[in-house]
Parts: sequence; structure tokens; C-alpha cells
Amino acid sequence: MTRDLTQTHALFQKAKQFIPQGVNSNFRYWGDEETLVIMRGEGAYIWDMDENRYIDYRLAFGPVILGHAYPRVVKRVANAIQDSTLFAWTTPAEIQVAERIVRMTGVDKVRLGNTGTEVTMHALRIARGYTNRERFIKFEGQYHGMHDYVLFSTAGAPVGMLGSRRSPINVQSSSGIPEGIRQYVINLPFNDFEMLEETLAARWHEIAAIFVEPMLGNAAGILPQPGWLEKLRELCTKYGIVLIFDEVKTGFRIANGGAQEYFGIQADLVTYAKAMGNGFPIAAIGGTEEVMSVVGYGSVAHGGTYSGNVVGAAAADATLEILENEPIIETIFKNGQKLMDGVSEILTRHGIVHYITGLPPMFSLILGVEEEPTDFRAYCAGDGDLYEELAMALIERGVMPDGDGREPWFLCYQHNEQVIAETLTAFEDAVKDVKRQA
Repeated sequence: MTRDLTQTHALFQKAKQFIPQGVNSNFRYWGDEETLVIMRGEGAYIWDMDENRYIDYRLAFGPVILGHAYPRVVKRVANAIQDSTLFAWTTPAEIQVAERIVRMTGVDKVRLGNTGTEVTMHALRIARGYTNRERFIKFEGQYHGMHDYVLFSTAGAPVGMLGSRRSPINVQSSSGIPEGIRQYVINLPFNDFEMLEETLAARWHEIAAIFVEPMLGNAAGILPQPGWLEKLRELCTKYGIVLIFDEVKTGFRIANGGAQEYFGIQADLVTYAKAMGNGFPIAAIGGTEEVMSVVGYGSVAHGGTYSGNVVGAAAADATLEILENEPIIETIFKNGQKLMDGVSEILTRHGIVHYITGLPPMFSLILGVEEEPTDFRAYCAGDGDLYEELAMALIERGVMPDGDGREPWFLCYQHNEQVIAETLTAFEDAVKDVKRQA
């Protein structure tokens, strides 16, 4: 089966005349033939310029938690912007959003921002200002945004360049990063207790923060092993290091209180974005009273003209209110589990070795492995080419996961039983097609 992409391709060629590669984020470029231009979205569906409809499991890389164009969120924003969109002062909606985040997550204080990159950048500065140290630890395969300090050994790094587990190499993810930046970041394998303890015992006095995605949002949703997050908390407390949970993807997605609630661990700082606004640009840093107290004029700098803007604040206020008062996450877990179980059953029946990682609101399929991968290096042992073939066969059939297996499947409230059933029918056909062509 072949989609008609005439109008989509034509508009993409026009985009390339004015925008580098025709996209405003490198992650959206899939090549000249496969990059889409999307016209609209509603619920669990999106449509391209040729009116091809797709069940959307990318959900804008995770922000859409309720569904595209969710009416109650759109209405709240539309009403709010009637009184203008930006002021050089605090607005009631900002206060309301901060209060909701405190209540839902257990943090003490909150500052608002606009993007995940922005708040992870500020969180690192806050940790440095609090500890008077400069270096920080992150983990291989984890992505913390587009600022220079964190663009080392992300999920895009070739595994063959990471070096020995005993002596990891910082693999730079972009040109244009000053060479001296490299000295400030220490990359370690995720879930490696021994390497973590040895590194901290030797270098704790240099380290301001441990930056961690509680589950790997850009490396197939790999989960922490039992005791891993507890060990991070224990060692950060012992050595006076700021524990930063990057919950840009897990926040308000795997529990109303995010990964802190789900895993039962309280971090010192937490970054949020994506799902807190159901697709509108909004982000936040939350943390303990003690650590957040260093933020202020003449102390640790945090600012942004658009921080707390009316559009984002209204969207977040509506989204968080719905999450607080309705069984959104519970419903997503239930339907997501049906999808995970159904996918696994189909793959097993067709003799395709696989492991499903993550949680129902964000999970991944790793083909060609039978055991649970515990870090990015183990993920790379999977068959990424086979996964891409399967993903593209699904897209031809109107089901849209990411073509790269490192990016999880995201579910929203509108992925109901009917949508899951439709997805599994397409999945069965796609698997048959891929096996036939093998």
C-alpha cells in the first residue's frame, strides 16, 4: 500500500527554500521522502497535507497527554488571551500553576519557563550556585536538551565511540560546542552502581549535581533497576550533591506527581515541560526550599521574557486541573498495557525476538533481544534496522510511531480501546509484510 503524499512533498520542498532542511528542529527531518508536513490533529489522530490520517504515537515527542486540540484546554487558552498574552508582571494563572505543581509533586518552590532545554539549563546553574562546585554527572543515552553542557553521549552517540565502561568517553553531539565545555560533564553508564560509587568516592568534591532521567526518555524508556534511584538519593545526600530529576518527559505522564511519585524518590530539583501544557509551550523548575532559595536578583540568575506567559500558563492550569481531578493517567496505563500486551503477543506469534521496555504511557520495542536492557549500551545490541522497517510499514498503514526505536511510543487519554484495536490490526499486517520481505 502506498500513500499519496503529493501535497505534503510539495509543501516540504517549499519549506526547504526558507528553513534549513525544511524543519525547525533537527529531530523532525527524516529525509526528503519521509519528512511530513502536518495539517491538523484531533484526539489521537493527525492528518498530513494530503489528508492521510495517522494514529499518533509520537504526540509531538510526548507533550500531548490529553489528546490533540483537547477542547477544554483550547477553550481555557482562548478565553485567557482575550485580556492580552504577556506582561512585565506576575499573573494569577502563574500563581495557580505553581500552586498546582507544588501540590501534585511535593516540591516546595517553582519557577516557570518555556522549554525543557531552558529549565534544565537553569537547573544546572542553580545546582552550581548552591554547591559552589562546577562539574556534574549525567548518564549515557540520556538527553537533557539543546544547551552545550549536556550535548555529550546522548542517545544519538555511536556506541562504538563511548569507550570502555571503566573509562567512558564524552561523545560530543554537535559542532559548535567549545572544547572546554567537555571537562565539566562526567558521563557514566545508567544503572551501574559500581561505577557511580567509585566516581563519587574519588570526585565528590568537584560535583555540583547528578542529572538523571529516572527512565530513559530518548533511549527506549529503559527503567531504573531496583535500588538505583535510591542509591542516587543516598549518595547525593552523603556528598552534598544536588540530585536533579529531569522529568521533562516523565513529569505528569507516568503519575500525577511524575517519577518522584511513581518511584517514591524525592529529588532536590526537578525539571518539567512537555505534558504539563498538553502541547502548549510551558516548562518549570521545582525544588526544595533550601536549594531554590539561591535563585534571586544578585544571586543565581533566572529570567525569561516569556516565562509564565498567559498562553502557556492557561494551558498548564487547565491540563493540570484535569489531571488532578480525573482518572487520566489510570486510563492511559490501562489502555497502554493492552497495547503493550497485544504487540508482544503478535511479535511472539511471528517468531520475532523482542523486549518491551518502559511503562504504558511511554514504552518501546527493542527487537532482537530477549533480556531487559539496563543501559544505553545494551539497547544498542537490538536490531534497529528491523525496527525501522516495521515502523515505516506501520506508518504506511496509518499508525505513527517514531521511525527510530530510541524514541518511545507515547500514549494520550484519547488512545481508547477502539484506537488500540485499530493499532493492533495494523501492527499484525505490518509484521506480516516485514517478514514477507525479509
